[in-house]
Amino acid sequence: MRAAGVTLVEALTAIVVLVVIAAVAIPLWRTRELRAHRQVAMDALLAIQTAQDRHFGQHARYAGLDQLGARPDTADYSLEIKLGDDELAYVATARIVPSAAVASDSRCTELSVDQHGRRFARDESGGDSTADCWDRK
Repeated sequence: MRAAGVTLVEALTAIVVLVVIAAVAIPLWRTRELRAHRQVAMDALLAIQTAQDRHFGQHARYAGLDQLGARPDTADYSLEIKLGDDELAYVATARIVPSAAVASDSRCTELSVDQHGRRFARDESGGDSTADCWDRK
């Protein structure tokens, strides 16, 4: 007859199973969290693009970030707009703030959109990561 309770082997097996589950779940959760933060930056850039289109329709030129009015909320990213000399072109860029929760996101450190709606992304080494950052669902 077996005594009631848990053997050492059963306890170790349960611990190993929990460790394996955690080893799989934590990176998946972190990836999901980074994508959610990236999406906030992308939404902010698309809001800037919409505001720029509206501003161009009214003034026949693009505007700086301060002229567009409402600033999209992106605590983890700094936003900037570089205007062309004639104000007929712009590039809006969102860069990761070093102290942000997403500072470890080395794949999509800079996201941009221009007056033609073209989307760009750079990784931490400056390489093109547009397909990886913008085209992922």
